[in-house]
Amino acid sequence: MSTPDPTPTGWTPDSWRSCPGANTIPYPDAEALSRETARLRSLPPLVTSWEIERLRKEIAEAEAGRRFILQGGDCAETLEDCRPDRIAAKLKILLQMSLVLVHGVKKPVTRVGRFAGQYAKPRSSPTETRQGVTLPSYFGDLINRAEFTSEARMPDPHLLVRGYQHASLTLNFIRALVDGGFADLHHPEYWDLSFFTHASLSPAVRAEYERMTANLADGLRFMEALGERTVDDLTRVEFFTSHEGLNLHYESSQTRRVPRRAGYYCLTAHMPWIGERSRQPDGAHVEFFRGVRNPVGIKIGPSAAPEQVVSLARALNPAGESGKLVLITRLGADQAASLLPPLLGAAGQAGVKGCWMCDPMHANGITTPSGVKTRSFDAILRELEETYEVFEREGVPLGGVHFELTGDDVTECVGGAAGITEADLSTNYATACDPRLNYQQALEMAFLLARRMGRAKA
Repeated sequence: MSTPDPTPTGWTPDSWRSCPGANTIPYPDAEALSRETARLRSLPPLVTSWEIERLRKEIAEAEAGRRFILQGGDCAETLEDCRPDRIAAKLKILLQMSLVLVHGVKKPVTRVGRFAGQYAKPRSSPTETRQGVTLPSYFGDLINRAEFTSEARMPDPHLLVRGYQHASLTLNFIRALVDGGFADLHHPEYWDLSFFTHASLSPAVRAEYERMTANLADGLRFMEALGERTVDDLTRVEFFTSHEGLNLHYESSQTRRVPRRAGYYCLTAHMPWIGERSRQPDGAHVEFFRGVRNPVGIKIGPSAAPEQVVSLARALNPAGESGKLVLITRLGADQAASLLPPLLGAAGQAGVKGCWMCDPMHANGITTPSGVKTRSFDAILRELEETYEVFEREGVPLGGVHFELTGDDVTECVGGAAGITEADLSTNYATACDPRLNYQQALEMAFLLARRMGRAKA
């Protein structure tokens, strides 16, 4: 007996081309674009359908409150960042944060990296002006180049293939690290917790962090008791990949049917997402991602009305399947407490199926008097805590968190126990686009969130 085809009526991998927003990237050479996308269609997939189905299952568990999702990584990867030290550092911080969260939430934690494909980035303006010269904005290494020249800023379809190649190299290294025992959870005492010694950390909080670190072995036993692998087997940990599916030429070129499964899979990443700027219900991105079997995230900012969220959820998950839709709120520390309840209420009343996550980064950006973009650690933490309190009060599981972070010692966000100030930002401000939490800030954020969620479990 054959499995029914779940593909929506009228949908194809190319049906997005006739929708609004289909031509937002102005490639000047249509023939070159056709040639490079044909090359992409002929290349092997970056991820597999069975990995995607496993992630769907784990997202469904998070949706039901039995699991937690940690999603994090660069705001925008660059091809230059495809280096072993950078990749290993990102894996390390996600692994360590996830184990801290296991201790706090007393649930298995799924790790989803913003890597191996986060090469495209939306911009608020299609152009940039410097000293009277106006050129296209830099949209990420999948589309054009960062140098402020007319040649570099011209969208180049060959970058689609180069992006694929670097994503493949990144994934190959990640899988080699994981298979080789890189993800060894048995020695948390070796982690770099130097921020514990910073003067701004009170003795009581420092002692609590140290107790948590000493007791992380309990987290391993919780994972085993809750159905994860045995403790001995936990030296191998899975990582899934995600990126914003901004460039639909790239996404659709790697979308296909696979043997012994019904429907279409977008095989550039396990979980692509739709950004705040491209979530129009009749737009190209919603049209494309409604037809794939992947779990799909959608960013929900302060301008999203409750009825719009319900409409988007129905468009992207018409069958109401668990594990298919991830609703990622990014409302801002000053608005989360007031905007969340109407969203949750409308979704609950409409019977929306989806896993809710919090992105506390994107609505908390600030610019210093000297013109440097940054984010406040305190504002990020406040949105996290207020979001968690709303979900707890409404009786809806908060299924995960979504951070922009790096395993490197950058100075891009102010605050945290490391004491980064505005004057420190120039020390190592290395982001290609938006400011990220550095290693110490990210791990401290995980400790604080675990402590808050652990209190609720007590």
